Amino acid sequence: MTLKEKLHRLVDELPEEECHAAERYLEYLRDQGDLLLHRLASAPYDDEPETQEECRAIEEAYEDLQAGRTHSLEDVKRELDL
Repeated sequence: MTLKEKLHRLVDELPEEECHAAERYLEYLRDQGDLLLHRLASAPYDDEPETQEECRAIEEAYEDLQAGRTHSLEDVKRELDL
């Protein structure tokens, strides 16, 4: 019996209440091969304070949203024939 066959058998024998935990763990093991995902998950927290310029840009973005000066993704795609 191959290792994968043994793993399949173990999965088949799992109690139903443990299936979600097993799924999450297997996805975690699978995703460890994804270098970008791994680097994002292990990146240090960005604790650098926002600059006044960044704060103003965020305020302007919210003002644009409230004033309706935005375009939906669907509108942009339609405009660009995508």
